[in-house]
Amino acid sequence: MQIETIKAYHVVQPFVDGPYRMSKGRVADAFDAVIVAVTSDSGLTGWGEMAPLGNFYSAAFPAGTRAGVPEIGPHLIGQDPRGLASIGRLMDTVFKGHPYIKSPLDMACWDLAARAADVPLVTLLGGKESDTAELYKVVTHGTVDQMAALAERIVKDGFHRLQVKVGGNVRDDIERVTAVAGSVPKGTVIFCDANAGWTPYQARQFADATRAIDYTFEQPCTTIDENMSVRRMLDKPMVLDESVTSLEEMLEIHRQGAADGLTLKISRLGGITKTRLIRDVAVDLGFMITVEDTGGAEIDTAAMAHLSLSTPEERRLHAIAFHEWVTVRTASNMPPVIGSRMGIPDGPGLGIDVVPDLLGKPFFEIGR
Repeated sequence: MQIETIKAYHVVQPFVDGPYRMSKGRVADAFDAVIVAVTSDSGLTGWGEMAPLGNFYSAAFPAGTRAGVPEIGPHLIGQDPRGLASIGRLMDTVFKGHPYIKSPLDMACWDLAARAADVPLVTLLGGKESDTAELYKVVTHGTVDQMAALAERIVKDGFHRLQVKVGGNVRDDIERVTAVAGSVPKGTVIFCDANAGWTPYQARQFADATRAIDYTFEQPCTTIDENMSVRRMLDKPMVLDESVTSLEEMLEIHRQGAADGLTLKISRLGGITKTRLIRDVAVDLGFMITVEDTGGAEIDTAAMAHLSLSTPEERRLHAIAFHEWVTVRTASNMPPVIGSRMGIPDGPGLGIDVVPDLLGKPFFEIGR
């Protein structure tokens, strides 16, 4: 089997609930996605997607992906898409760094390989550990009353896991989290996610003032060393997200004992190949795992679901349904969400059925 053609599409995906707000005035109105179709000489097509959360969240940014895919794509023509490690090494050879650009291409090759084998992607990723994964919902940054009301509404909708955005003014965030915790039933799982917005000094202030609240602290500071300095005085679990950029960084987190859990984002790591490797090693090292991404619709959510459900259930934290965040559709047979849990679609590969007419005209196309 050889790659015959590659197409790339630009799809803006506005948020259902309006602007997504984080600390320090960071706001996004939509996922700005690149969707890639890789078609083999057998006529099968695999799909991949990546979508940065604005230009502020990580090194990934929309224009960079649109510029990079046409640089890498020609090198993949004629390659066997089932040789996933080889494809990854080739992309790293011809284009240094920028893993987020390689992510949708890698994802499309995984989808194509699974479709060629006529098995769900979860089978190639190690097998399905459970039928569904528990979902969490985000309480975005806002006023005390807004955040408490949103948390209460989410719980009334049947969800039991909240990620509460902090990382702004410490005293205000203490008030916000206290109000959120007071507005939801006891036993509701709360993660306080600062998105690396604090100095260690600020993070310690927050942690000390909120000792009475049951929550998991997520990425309070930027570097592993800074987070480790906070962890030394912390009496709560810690999860790192933005610090997990490679296998080497994950091993450094383990060496220092800097976290109990990790959030692995597919595009940040360069695709499914590297996410699966880091996930498997991290599981063996004893970490709790969340697999998600920086954004996207049905394609990316399906990839997250397959990776989540192939993670041992006793090591899995939760998942997120990004396709429910956006107002546009790109595929049918989307990942099923029942109550507060998400499964994977029936069918080979990612299981979804992408509708090319919904994507518009490709901005890049190459073939033999």
